[in-house]
Amino acid sequence: MLADRETGDLVPRAPEILDQLEDKTALERFTVTGELLTNTVEVTSGVGHTVAEAVDDIADAICALRDETEPRGVEILCAGSHPFAQWFDQEVTDKTRYHSLIERTQWWGRNMMIWGIHVHIGVDDVEKVVPIVNALNVYLPHLQALSASSPFWAGERTGYASNRALVFQQLPTAGLPWQLDSWGDFESYLDDMVRTGVMADASEVRWDIRPAPKWGTVEIRACDGMSTLPELAAVASLAQTLVEHFSRLLDEGRELPGIPAWYARENKWRAARYGLDARVIVDREGTQRPVVDHLRETMEELADVALELKCAKEFASLETILATGGSSARQIAVAEAADGDLREVVQHLIREFRGGPTLREHLAALRV
Repeated sequence: MLADRETGDLVPRAPEILDQLEDKTALERFTVTGELLTNTVEVTSGVGHTVAEAVDDIADAICALRDETEPRGVEILCAGSHPFAQWFDQEVTDKTRYHSLIERTQWWGRNMMIWGIHVHIGVDDVEKVVPIVNALNVYLPHLQALSASSPFWAGERTGYASNRALVFQQLPTAGLPWQLDSWGDFESYLDDMVRTGVMADASEVRWDIRPAPKWGTVEIRACDGMSTLPELAAVASLAQTLVEHFSRLLDEGRELPGIPAWYARENKWRAARYGLDARVIVDREGTQRPVVDHLRETMEELADVALELKCAKEFASLETILATGGSSARQIAVAEAADGDLREVVQHLIREFRGGPTLREHLAALRV
């Protein structure tokens, strides 16, 4: 998000900032691009073998962005929502695809004041993709709860840890993935959607977890924006470790975990509502567990995989999020201490994004 340094409100400065960055960053591994609203820039890493490589790219992109925002009196922050900005004050980026989206979706499209994290994990065999997506559905509430950072919306406390999760699913083709059986089923789905004019191509599949054929990845899109790089790295390490674990199970001919669609829908709502205080349904039998307890069990089970992927420290730092309650809890605490003044919450998010430890500093302080 781009915010005014004095007021904390969103500002439509992305076009001018991006014009300055285009040539300066042309040869970098990272990219800095526009998004639906002119108050937003998207930063993207290059392809990394490790979580640390990818997050280093994001750190470099943020530094390049600050070179342009600082002289303009613009601050940058990241969370699932802005605590008090109003949707009707925002400007849509002047691109055909965005104008088409707004024309179709109207009020809901204009309300998309949301910021999220997408994590791509490469998969070595196309036939693994749909089973992995189905298995990740079990862990979607875990990822959503860890990253939950949108407890406020348009000046109100919503009662949800991740209000973003429920706003975003109002768009066509967004929300939970359909539980398909094979890659052929996914191709049939795409054919149906394109033939009937629902979407132009696979990039308009906006599921919380989706295949990304252009990149050869599974893409996890369920996470709110995160305001510190260590938290970003921790959640990315869980995503990578889960995908690798499921890929190995498939190589061994074993069945992946799964839950019925009706449990997945309930889990998403619970994680959005309660964040890390949620109880989630973890298997086909309907067993319910506190999401924090199930996460800790999962971390213990997959620790060796994280070690092999060279993200053991990032993976272990998930415990920091579990112990502190994550960004939504921090934002609520700041608001309560400030007698409900959400301008203080914005300043808190700006400070976290600016002054939080770098990933290297955070990992150096950990003992694993």
